[in-house]
Amino acid sequence: MTTTTDPSTGHHRVAVIGNGPVGQTTALLLARWGVPVVLLDARAERDLVGSKAICQQRDVLDVWEAVGAGRRIADEGVTWTTARTFHRDHELFAYSMADPGRSAFPPFVNISQARTEEILDERIAAEPLVDVRWGHRVTGIDQDEHGVTLAVAGRPAVRADYVVACAGARGEEIRRMLGIGFGGHSFDDRFLICDIRADLPGWARERRFYFDPEWNPGRQVLIHPCPGSTFRIDWQVPGDYDLAAEEASGALDARIRAIIGDQPYEIVWKSVYRFHSRVADRMRAGRVLLAGDCAHLVSPFGARGLNSGVGDAENAAWKLAFVLHGWAGAELLESYHDERHAAACENIAVTTATMDFLVPQTEEQHRRRREVLRAAATDPAVRAQVDSGRLAEPFWYVDSPLTTPDASRPFRGRPPRGEVPPAGPGILVPDVPVSVTGSSCGRFRELARDGVLLLATDGAEAEPPPDVAAPVRVLRLRDIDVTGVLAEALAARPGEVWVIRPDAHVAAVVTDAAAVAAAVHRALGQPAGDRVLPAAGA
Repeated sequence: MTTTTDPSTGHHRVAVIGNGPVGQTTALLLARWGVPVVLLDARAERDLVGSKAICQQRDVLDVWEAVGAGRRIADEGVTWTTARTFHRDHELFAYSMADPGRSAFPPFVNISQARTEEILDERIAAEPLVDVRWGHRVTGIDQDEHGVTLAVAGRPAVRADYVVACAGARGEEIRRMLGIGFGGHSFDDRFLICDIRADLPGWARERRFYFDPEWNPGRQVLIHPCPGSTFRIDWQVPGDYDLAAEEASGALDARIRAIIGDQPYEIVWKSVYRFHSRVADRMRAGRVLLAGDCAHLVSPFGARGLNSGVGDAENAAWKLAFVLHGWAGAELLESYHDERHAAACENIAVTTATMDFLVPQTEEQHRRRREVLRAAATDPAVRAQVDSGRLAEPFWYVDSPLTTPDASRPFRGRPPRGEVPPAGPGILVPDVPVSVTGSSCGRFRELARDGVLLLATDGAEAEPPPDVAAPVRVLRLRDIDVTGVLAEALAARPGEVWVIRPDAHVAAVVTDAAAVAAAVHRALGQPAGDRVLPAAGA
């Protein structure tokens, strides 16, 4: 199938609505698969204001590295590995994020969304398959069996085979055009955010969360380090908080100095937000996929907004590319909703639990929080109940229709915070150094993202199914894992074939040729028909 735009009709393979980081990532990943993209944004130009989403998780950096941006974002950002939680002036606990392999990236880096967008813009400028169009406000969406027509205010319509809507938190018009609901609720309390530039020794490599500090009694404060001696401070404030009045009275200065003391500082950016907990009832509407804040809004405690949006982008991009190249049927796209809606609901559940602890709604919730915080000061067993935000992690597609379960590797549920589940079906593979030729070193996820990967352990036979058009690569574990680190990280056993998807998630772990073929077909969303999926371990 051709991958070029038809100049006579202006027909595009994919149109992406919204040139924020999720839209940028979607466009770049599609281009990586050889799919041309037109990237539309209603704004006249980029508005590089404020820190916004600052916490970029390790596995998201890895996705961005696939399009040539991850290493640069990581190097420019502030690396932190420790999350500290305080109650008043007493530290309750600190923990560091686990690495199931030997990742090339730290658990988190802090860098402003504006700078991330600039770096992604540079990658887009170097990519001939991405056509960026500012000042293109989509006013209508019309679908038929062959494609989607986007009406654009004051400009010619845009025609595409498929559309990915990454219109951000203000995507209500896009959802209305598609008839998609956006259920959930908004929180009454508001949050004041200030980016300040100051010299704060000892604070540059860790995230700090304070319950009920004396300088914000009864509420919370979150402090994140950012590049350039800048710190992001979030205060929980009452619903009727007035930033302009506090700034005029000098109370804002007093608020900041209560934290940093009597030393020079500069306010780089400030804003007040009300947080929301909402998810679209559908993330696929025919030929249109919803991604990022256009599909889900969560509170920022846990950094699950942008990080989850990049997960949407990668999931949408490989599936659209496989459909457009003829490597999979259009039914594969329904799994986008199955997987990413489940991911959004998981994020809603996690962040809602956090907000219930941060902003109790009932007297029972208030009482429980007081008791937990009081007991956690002296009882380590209670500290797991203190919820200052479960930090972002990849979603585990264990219940996906594309995943073949393995009874010998059951998913045992959400692991303790800071940890990851053991490798197995539905789980993102650990990232470790590998050697393809015995001397050429790389990373395992780089190999996994080239298509469908069949990784065979000793004693296993693996061949690409003859009736699969998609790129399928076969590698033997012993040929790429000269140090044994990958085998250890996977807990791989003799006689196994690991079927790994193009987004580096495990689709199956099977032990015979028939099971390999069935698992590959299932991972591509192809109906089993009369094909019987062998039991795991058979």
